[in-house]
Amino acid sequence: MLRVRKSAVGWAVALALTAAGLTPASPAAARPQPAPTIDWRPCATDTNATDTGAECGTLSLPVDWNRPGGERFDLSLARRLADPATRKGALVFGPGGPGDSGVDRVVDGSSRFSADLRARFDIVSFDPRGTGGSHPVVCARDLLARQPQLIADQAQFDATLANNALLRADCRARTGALYDHVDTTSAARDLDAVRAALGERQLTFHGSSYGTLLGQRYAELYPDRVRAMVLEATMDHSVGTRALLDSQALAAEGAFDEFVAWCDRSAACALHGRDFRAIWAELHARAERGLLTDPKRPGVVLTPFELSRLTHKEFYDTWRWPGLAEWLGRMDAATAIRSAGPSTADAVAPYPFAVFCQDWSLPVRDYREYVGHLRRAARLAPDLRYPPALFALVTCLGTPTPVANPQHRLRVHTDVPLLLAATVHDPATGYDWARNVARQLGRHGAVLTYQGWGHGSYSSSPCVQRAVDSYLTDRVVPARGASCPAIEPEV
Repeated sequence: MLRVRKSAVGWAVALALTAAGLTPASPAAARPQPAPTIDWRPCATDTNATDTGAECGTLSLPVDWNRPGGERFDLSLARRLADPATRKGALVFGPGGPGDSGVDRVVDGSSRFSADLRARFDIVSFDPRGTGGSHPVVCARDLLARQPQLIADQAQFDATLANNALLRADCRARTGALYDHVDTTSAARDLDAVRAALGERQLTFHGSSYGTLLGQRYAELYPDRVRAMVLEATMDHSVGTRALLDSQALAAEGAFDEFVAWCDRSAACALHGRDFRAIWAELHARAERGLLTDPKRPGVVLTPFELSRLTHKEFYDTWRWPGLAEWLGRMDAATAIRSAGPSTADAVAPYPFAVFCQDWSLPVRDYREYVGHLRRAARLAPDLRYPPALFALVTCLGTPTPVANPQHRLRVHTDVPLLLAATVHDPATGYDWARNVARQLGRHGAVLTYQGWGHGSYSSSPCVQRAVDSYLTDRVVPARGASCPAIEPEV
């Protein structure tokens, strides 16, 4: 019986790193074997659910695309059919994360797309290889728990290197051969097999956040098979470690400044009329002393890194801002703390972040170089201080090189320009990334700018939605310099 599994959703860490040349595979090498037809059946849902319109299926694919006759795994997919009277084809959604479940997106309703788009396209998505229902990477929970949020000294740096080596071996033993093939180049070949199995001559694609990396790689490998491609909140897979950290620190601090400005002007902010930066500085100081607990999770003590990470995540959607202000206000008013009890969690856990260390090379020689990154990030982002990318340095430390899908400048030559939907105040995938990707694409790319806030823009701006729908439906490319006005956060 088909089941829908909830994936462990990775925080949407937007990253890009060391420039390294990568020759796209030749058409012969990149072309997968013909894919079988997907056996679509009604998705298994909660017995109380009233919406039963989604269909689920699996597609058998090679673990290693260089050995198409070798070991295989099942890719988990879901779809919702368009109105037969207005159907134009299938639109494949590339989920973000890494670790987001495209299957869950579809089963839960595909509401991120407009009613008009859903009437014209079958909405199809999947759990990328190594996540959710697609043979997830699993590892020992205690080894995952040993990864520090921040490294304090050379001894801990060395210990992290040793633990990461144990973790990689453990994940490989528990997951099997797929563990070494969860990179986005492999996923792009999966995507082309999905296109073929859907019976689509060309791919219509919308990727979000980490899903934009999948779209970019597909466009490099199969330019003649791209019908239309939207990259929303795009990642730049060309910059080095330092540029990655610096750009994300600046994007995060810029989002923090925008939130403070909103709090100053809006009575919907629970801290309106107060010195927000002074409150934040005190919360951060309490976190450094181990005296800050999360009011949403009694007994959970927040480290400075966790305080920054959880706050940063709430910048992703402006509708979350009032709740963020209330949460910070509750912590400001609280005085007592208590320690959390021991964990009773399972011995193993899914690890969807494994793909990241196969897509990015993040070399750090020693603790001295690492602490230099920390100090520079703190100068660039004096409030948030810890951009999420810093955790990537820790979790990928010691990864063997070369990685499977190293960062490189894009080489895309599609007939229809890729559409980059970019937000000026995006807290995770900074606007500069979209502009840099656009420069790499040249005439094969176009930017649609949303002047507002948040990680993504299609669901935030009717103006963006109309332009994206027109592009996906009729391949109408927005004019050079096209822009949509900001929409003030709702209260």
